[in-house]
Amino acid sequence: MTPLPTEMGPSRWRRLRDAVSNPRVLGATTLGFASGLPFNLSQGTLQAWMSEAGVDLKSIGLLTLVSMPYTFKFLWAPVLDRFALPWLGRRRGWITLFQLLLALTIAWVAFQQPSTGLQAFAVGGFLIALFSASQDIVIDAWRTDTLRPEERGLGSTATQLGWRTAAIVSGGLALVLAGNAGWQTTWLLLAALTLAGIVLTWYAPEPERVVRPPSSLALAITGPWQEFFSRPGACSLLALIVLYKFGDAFALTLNTAFLIKGAGFTVAEVGAVAKTVNLVATLTGTVFGGVLFVYLGLLRSLLVFGLAQAVTNLLYAWLATVGHSFPVMILAVGVDNFAGGMGATAFGALVMALCDVRFSAAQFALLSALSAVARTFLGPLAAVLVDGGRFSGTLLGQVWLVVDLPALGWAKFFVVTFFTALPGIALVWWQRTRLRALDPAA
Repeated sequence: MTPLPTEMGPSRWRRLRDAVSNPRVLGATTLGFASGLPFNLSQGTLQAWMSEAGVDLKSIGLLTLVSMPYTFKFLWAPVLDRFALPWLGRRRGWITLFQLLLALTIAWVAFQQPSTGLQAFAVGGFLIALFSASQDIVIDAWRTDTLRPEERGLGSTATQLGWRTAAIVSGGLALVLAGNAGWQTTWLLLAALTLAGIVLTWYAPEPERVVRPPSSLALAITGPWQEFFSRPGACSLLALIVLYKFGDAFALTLNTAFLIKGAGFTVAEVGAVAKTVNLVATLTGTVFGGVLFVYLGLLRSLLVFGLAQAVTNLLYAWLATVGHSFPVMILAVGVDNFAGGMGATAFGALVMALCDVRFSAAQFALLSALSAVARTFLGPLAAVLVDGGRFSGTLLGQVWLVVDLPALGWAKFFVVTFFTALPGIALVWWQRTRLRALDPAA
């Protein structure tokens, strides 16, 4: 691997300046905002409305299932690869349609009342999640098709900044507005904001290279996997997708419970301090990671950011040892989420680099879903590692693993999460030749 230069040369600064100011990265920001705006509506914001209306907790819990389209969006992604609408190109046409459907659905929900019937809320929440997940598929594909290799890091950063800003608007700010102007007015304003996103989609650029879509739906379904597994080292690359953020996700899976039960902070302290630090640090790390990505390139970014993610897990072990300490908590939460934001930037760039533009909607959806598979089962395992007991793994109703584990406690648990992050970093180094080939600008 080439040594790190001591400073960023003029060509690097020029690349950074050009990448930040070009319409492709700006389009990633605006489409990231469009992607993040409806995310909270089918979950937290809808739950807040129902809670204020006095809906019982069991009904609210059942309605959380309306977000399932986000989990299974890879199932219809091939359809969006295969077919194009007769306006605004292969990707922006679908984005515009889903934005219109989202705006209409959000406006319709605004005129419903949770006290008179939850069926309408369930239908509305499900449709918002369905159209939002479908919009995400095509926005991810647009970003993969449109961004140049040297822009992927900043494009990933721009998307996350837009997404998180929109999530704040539809989450926290929407609740504040609802408390003053009422729920109907709030949801109508969110519908209008979603509708305004169509204008920004109109001005997002088309890909520089026109690619013919798959010739049949069957090819759109089978082609993404056939193409991926025809590459040398495909299985190792899939393992890298699964393992790269594994240690980071493992450490954070019970993060709130640890801060309250393990470190002794109150719920109010966690909400006021930890969550604020989390948000600021993640946004700052995302921006810093995007800028540094231009300097380091894909391979070195994955190595440096991945190692940072692993090491920062040890700060939680320190916090578990010292207990209720605001300086240590702020340091641990801040540095960990800063590193996590950088890692997310590199990981997003990696997924884009691995996608074939013919199948970018399906491959991006499949790879991002695969990266979340392992994390789905980490919560129960983490709890057993901390408190001890029997861990049972099940798949399709069948028990496939039963292990009796001793209680490690929180400090040793976080040390374990550090070691679970190392296989992902090792895979990056093992696949360094292929990763360099994915980054022509390195």
